[in-house]
Amino acid sequence: MAGQQRVFKARIKSTQSLKKMFRAQELIAASRIGRARGRVTMATPYARAITRAVSAVATHSDVSHPFLVERDDTKRVAVLLIASDRGMAGAYSASVIRETERLVQRLEQSGKQVSLFVSGRRAVAYYTFRQRELAGRWTGFSDAPTPEVADEIADALLAAFRAPADEGGVGEVHVVFTQFVNMVTQRPRVIRMLPLEVVEGVEPAGEHDALPLYEFEPSPEEVLDSLLPRYVRTRIYANLLQAAASELAARQRAMHTATENAEDLIRLYTRLANQARQGEITQEISEIVSGADALAAS
Repeated sequence: MAGQQRVFKARIKSTQSLKKMFRAQELIAASRIGRARGRVTMATPYARAITRAVSAVATHSDVSHPFLVERDDTKRVAVLLIASDRGMAGAYSASVIRETERLVQRLEQSGKQVSLFVSGRRAVAYYTFRQRELAGRWTGFSDAPTPEVADEIADALLAAFRAPADEGGVGEVHVVFTQFVNMVTQRPRVIRMLPLEVVEGVEPAGEHDALPLYEFEPSPEEVLDSLLPRYVRTRIYANLLQAAASELAARQRAMHTATENAEDLIRLYTRLANQARQGEITQEISEIVSGADALAAS
């Protein structure tokens, strides 16, 4: 019985330490989620505006730009996966990795070769362990991305899209990230970034609204040359911000659940320790009574 008490007390102590760690991680995530959501809110209008601008140029001009036309000289495609640097976020990284694997499988079944670009230590470790070659990797910023990091990722993807086929050039660029819907719901999403696929189109005009007329200066070609790289950088930065807010929300929820589970375990181990102590006391009383009866009988 005494041995059982020691075991339960040791488990209570270790679980209390884990509870403190879980609670600290929950508070850290809660303190950062507000700022992350604010950054998403601030970045969204600009991302939508530049998307509308690119959509307007592509729709109201007959320019054949390389970013708008599918390449037929290569079967290679690029897939950018945005995951987390740290764990303790429930199934956040596993969900986006699973979505990426489904996308890769669909692309390979259609006869295409996939070049993986990965952001986040969890995803890098996943593919490194499976000895999968990575065309690019970025780590250390998943919960607080910066425009400089987004530009670096965008430049790598643009370089791959512009490269000739015999130098590893890709014909498509896909991005897999986690969209922040609210504090409870975060949804993995797949978008095709290049050739241009407008993911948020221009809002439709009303029944009696006049359609706008467009005039491009200096020319549609030069406008697209300037807008499209900026569009790619903006969309990648917006996706990184969405993923960061999703990661923090998932971590806060997972750590809250882990804290509650730790409290349940502490209550269970405390009850079992009390039962072991009561059993030990009962056994000691029985031994004293038995000894007293033996002395009285002698």
